[in-house]
Amino acid sequence: MTNKSIDGLAASFLIIFSILLGLNQVLVKLVNVGMHPVFQVALRSTLAIFPILIYCYLTKKKINFFDGSLFAGILAGVLFAIEFIFLFTALDYSTVTRVSLIFYTMPVWLCLSAHFLIKNDKLNFNKIVGLAIALLGLVLAIYEPISSYTSKQFYGDLYSLLASFCWAAIAIMLKSSRLARAAPETQLLYKLIVSGIILLPISLLFDDFIRDINTNLILIFSFQVIVIMCLGFIGWLWVMSKYSASSTSSFAFLTPIFGVLFGWLIMGDIIDLQIYLSLFLTCLGIYLINKKQS
Repeated sequence: MTNKSIDGLAASFLIIFSILLGLNQVLVKLVNVGMHPVFQVALRSTLAIFPILIYCYLTKKKINFFDGSLFAGILAGVLFAIEFIFLFTALDYSTVTRVSLIFYTMPVWLCLSAHFLIKNDKLNFNKIVGLAIALLGLVLAIYEPISSYTSKQFYGDLYSLLASFCWAAIAIMLKSSRLARAAPETQLLYKLIVSGIILLPISLLFDDFIRDINTNLILIFSFQVIVIMCLGFIGWLWVMSKYSASSTSSFAFLTPIFGVLFGWLIMGDIIDLQIYLSLFLTCLGIYLINKKQS
């Protein structure tokens, strides 16, 4: 891995990848009509394993599960499974806009936990200000008068937040455990293989693991697996192998913007002044958290 700064090629890919991740929330919600969320997670993880293995073979990337990272890798895979159960279920309960705003507060929880758990990743002025601003954005995102706050909204918000916590926990493991020594391809395969093994048999226990499936939903799901999970994450692995982590993380604020945009364009989510302000504060906070201290 190098410390190369972001150039035009990498910046273009990171913007496209952010667009795909933002679009992903909409696609998941659409496919939930045809599949139970747990079955969708399980099937997506399982099917994505094979293209990643093919990529590793063609690029001669070595996959080693016995470099001391096995236990941490399995734990990361379990957290990955739980994260996406929460996220996909949240989209069953809530709007794409609301879920995107809450889920992508992950850098807030990562920043807070890293201060206490990782020796050389302490809070600085930028991070503290970014945390405060992003948390204010989160409060705005979930604020509803008590009289209009439904139980469905509550569970959607709760599951989105729990998914964000799981994502932050995985990121902490990638930084602080023996998993940090593993190649990015190995890290991704741990998550896909373990989550697939756990969730596929569990998902079949649900009576409605197949709901109202049709050809359009199968095509949307296939796009998720091939373009977002496989091509998107293979591209991400390539960027991470060529460019510095600090440079790539500066693009993190783009994903919730695209998530809200697609929620409005495709799902008809209502975007009012409160959402605009929440989105602005959340993205500004994420940007400051990832901004390198001068």
